[in-house]
Amino acid sequence: MTGPDVVLRGRVATPDTLLDDGAVVVRGDRIAWVGPVAHAAAAGFPAVAGEPRPAPGTTLLPGLVDLHNHGGGGAGFPDVATRDEAMVAVLEHRRHGTTTLLASLVSADRATLLERAELLAGLADDGEIAGIHAEGPFLSHARRGAHSPAALVPGDAGLVRELAAAARGHLRTMTVAPEVEGVAGPGGAAEALVEAGAIPSLGHTDGTTEQAEELVAEVVAGLRAAAGPSAPPREMTATHLFNGMRPLHHRQPGPIAACLAAAARGEMVVELIADDVHLALATVRSVVRTLGADRVALVTDAMAAAGMADGAYELGPMAVTVRDGVARATDPDHPEGGAIAGGTAHLVDVVRATVAAGITLVDAVRSASWVPARVLGLDDVGGLVAGRRADVVVTDRDLRVQRVLRAGAGV
Repeated sequence: MTGPDVVLRGRVATPDTLLDDGAVVVRGDRIAWVGPVAHAAAAGFPAVAGEPRPAPGTTLLPGLVDLHNHGGGGAGFPDVATRDEAMVAVLEHRRHGTTTLLASLVSADRATLLERAELLAGLADDGEIAGIHAEGPFLSHARRGAHSPAALVPGDAGLVRELAAAARGHLRTMTVAPEVEGVAGPGGAAEALVEAGAIPSLGHTDGTTEQAEELVAEVVAGLRAAAGPSAPPREMTATHLFNGMRPLHHRQPGPIAACLAAAARGEMVVELIADDVHLALATVRSVVRTLGADRVALVTDAMAAAGMADGAYELGPMAVTVRDGVARATDPDHPEGGAIAGGTAHLVDVVRATVAAGITLVDAVRSASWVPARVLGLDDVGGLVAGRRADVVVTDRDLRVQRVLRAGAGV
């Protein structure tokens, strides 16, 4: 038996529009109805009109979906040893509106990767996370960012298969650099990922445009073949476009040009860490307006320090120092810090920054919910749509979270 309907009223961000005076009706763990308050009675929900108007600016968002998240609340997925530790990070982001996320690992030795994948697979089995993202270890030394150089190895299809087995079907994406030996081509890591049902994500690369184009063509063909003739293929992604990549230059365009072109063709979705630290807001605005919101997935790349104070943290085997909310690899030779080492924002903060960049709220929310859900092949979350799981985020006029429902239950 389900309890009485829960009626939420305010501005409503649907996948396609913003309703100025709308409502979401939650029945049990499902969304029963979404629409303008004025249409509720005709739709069979007369009680909606009696719901008091909320505070001005109250906004209803779908539960957000993060494809790239290493942790938060003081706990990092690459370092957790128990389920309870992992749940600290999951709940830190859930309380701030991210109701679906991938738990991201970093480059590490084989034994550590397999151990973490097995642990996190338990959370995926129970529906606490949507799966696992392995960032590395088949990455460029030159563009490794905060990944340990000792952990980087050539592409290894055998390791991919072992990791997929340890993850028990929950390995969803893996970041790979196209120029690294053993990644592309027959028998390579990218091919093994597609065979395992995981998406190769192009990133942490110093490769050329041509190397990136070749990997995109290989992966897109593989994903299409895996989908069969009657189903839409899954989409390849680019791991935090611009960050951890050879910069775009007009005479040496590098991988960014290939990613932008693939996204424009509808073959790729590009991640953007739009937190006003990893990227200038003008970059975010330009990419979203050029490609459209359907080709962009907003992500956090959050690490253990998300939601925490400045100080010393860990990201896998790397020491990290957070100063003024910015995480950087600890480097004794550079007091200001080394490479940026993940983010400290929640995904709703990224949405807020994207709106500040000049992107509409509907597009920013779509790129942080509907699009990443589609990338994961999930049709049950990601939008305020009747029939989907009742994941709803209530915010104030400044997009500060006031209340979160996940499957109809308060978080």
